[in-house]
Amino acid sequence: MSERILIVEDEQKISRVLQLELDYEGYETTVASNGRQALEYIEKEVWGLVLLDIMIPELSGLEVLRRVRRQGDETPVILLTARDEVYDKVNGLDLGANDYITKPFQIEELLARIRANLRKTVQAGSGKEETLQAGDLLVDTAAHEVTRSGDLIDLTPREYDLLVCLLENKNRVLTRDQLIEKVWGFDYVGETNVVDVYIRYLRQKIDTGYDKAFIQTIRGVGYSIKEGSQ
Repeated sequence: MSERILIVEDEQKISRVLQLELDYEGYETTVASNGRQALEYIEKEVWGLVLLDIMIPELSGLEVLRRVRRQGDETPVILLTARDEVYDKVNGLDLGANDYITKPFQIEELLARIRANLRKTVQAGSGKEETLQAGDLLVDTAAHEVTRSGDLIDLTPREYDLLVCLLENKNRVLTRDQLIEKVWGFDYVGETNVVDVYIRYLRQKIDTGYDKAFIQTIRGVGYSIKEGSQ
């Protein structure tokens, strides 16, 4: 069965081109032209992926994303934005976007990002361990919950994905490039220091205030979660 993609775009020419291209690639598509219509579609139907323009009427794309993630919906979302500003990208990723692409873009790049995000969804449901652990740090991947010493820790979707990646490779050192590929996607375009930024966010939440620090920096190489770290 073909994947269903919701296109949320208020510019009719853009939405029509996207729909034609995606239909040609074999996807089943529907278009929403404003934020409220998008929310209604997302709440009532199951989607493989959502293409979400940030600048849409009634509710902004970021507000739609915020509400969708607050409801626990983990449908992959790729943001479409005309803004080439770091703040908008980081804000969108922190709210739970899986990826973003800046207008104007080449349709080949968008298709590659769609395929990459759909692959991640398939891999996430392919029977991996439901519990990942390092000492008193515990991740229940079925419930999407993170605890340390019994304390529930609130992570953004990107922080969560990064933590899961590190725990799945516990006691191994992962380079920044490896983390970019595994967490952000092989076709991510941007600076690799985004890894350092999110490692800092993650440390503040899972290591600060506890006796042991699990996340370790291997200078000149990358990062690792080590069970015996101090």
